[in-house]
Amino acid sequence: MELLAQKFQPMLANDLAINDSEDGVEGRMDCVDSASNTTTYLHILRDIRELAGWTVSSPKVRSLFDLTAVHWTAVIIDTESGIPWSVDSWFRPNGHLPMVMPLPSWMDKKKAWEPPFERINSTPHSIHELCHTQPLGILGPAALSFQ
Repeated sequence: MELLAQKFQPMLANDLAINDSEDGVEGRMDCVDSASNTTTYLHILRDIRELAGWTVSSPKVRSLFDLTAVHWTAVIIDTESGIPWSVDSWFRPNGHLPMVMPLPSWMDKKKAWEPPFERINSTPHSIHELCHTQPLGILGPAALSFQ
């Protein structure tokens, strides 16, 4: 969905992982932007019935009163177990798959790319690797339809 949005807002391609090297760059998104957008994408997936077994929750924040550590994430809840999961797209560039992990671990500032979560967050990094597809621009208008 980020790649689809980027097709219509090309500046989103400037959004790199974490924000360390994009100070002042148009299109840069902070974690609040990423959590908000990811929550919207999750609602769309829910609405088209692609999130069976999951409920979309509101974004959550950790370290709210620490200006150097405050961070936001989108959240989904496993309807069977009741366990909330962090869906954090801020750690990867626009168009790459988000980091996922149980929300309590995210709240404890665990890193999704380290054990025991590296198994579910290692690869693929992008939807192109996942689906072996071509970049969205090459696919044309047919790529924009949902079937």
